[in-house]
Amino acid sequence: MITVALAYNPVMLGLRFMLELAALGSFAFWAWRTTASPWRWILVIALPVVIGWAWGTFAVSGDEARSGDTEVETPGPVRLVLELAVFFGAVAALHAAHMRRTAIWGLMILVLFHVASYDRSWWLLTH
Repeated sequence: MITVALAYNPVMLGLRFMLELAALGSFAFWAWRTTASPWRWILVIALPVVIGWAWGTFAVSGDEARSGDTEVETPGPVRLVLELAVFFGAVAALHAAHMRRTAIWGLMILVLFHVASYDRSWWLLTH
């Protein structure tokens, strides 16, 4: 049987890591662009740190896209919602920061990435 499942392909895992970094950067960019007070610096640093902390803390044991370890055991569907919220929230942040063309490109890349890695989404939904 031939499969096109790509979620655990090393190239896709590398792309996923780059998308994660881009998402964190998008939230920092949004904070910079939309805050014009001394809070700007705090938000630029704190927002990606808090999101990255949640990303790394709440995970499903045995997830091959990660180390397989977790600090807080999280049901797969909850983890999937967290991931989608971070990735697509980053697109929304870019859009809100008036980077609409970049947001559209990001949206297309994320949709293609998630379609190609459907096997991981299915795994999360069933764990």
